[in-house]
Amino acid sequence: VQLQASGGGLVQPGGSLRLSCAASGRTISNNGMGWFRQPPGQGREFVASINWSGTYTNYAESVKGRFTVSREKAGNTMYLQMNNLKPEDTAIYYCAGARQAYGPTSQSNYNYWGQGTLVTVSS
Repeated sequence: VQLQASGGGLVQPGGSLRLSCAASGRTISNNGMGWFRQPPGQGREFVASINWSGTYTNYAESVKGRFTVSREKAGNTMYLQMNNLKPEDTAIYYCAGARQAYGPTSQSNYNYWGQGTLVTVSS
């Protein structure tokens, strides 16, 4: 499975962006998927995840109420709608495919990773 993340860019504080993650190579519709991010000079951290059917989601406390993760019914594309962005959301955002059907929060449960897309929140 190859994952391609896109949609990053420069946005002002309070603005919005929508990230996409497209899977190819084989279907990932039976697997959970997740978003992680790596701020400058820091380690990679969990952002959000979604189960195989899109019915259950998890969020990091820092993004609850501002970010929404979703996936298409066919299951091979995932999105992250990011609203009310803050400077501390600046990071490289990675999408990942899980071994399990649910959406784990731990990186060790993911075995497919995209290349990352840069989100910069600055005025």
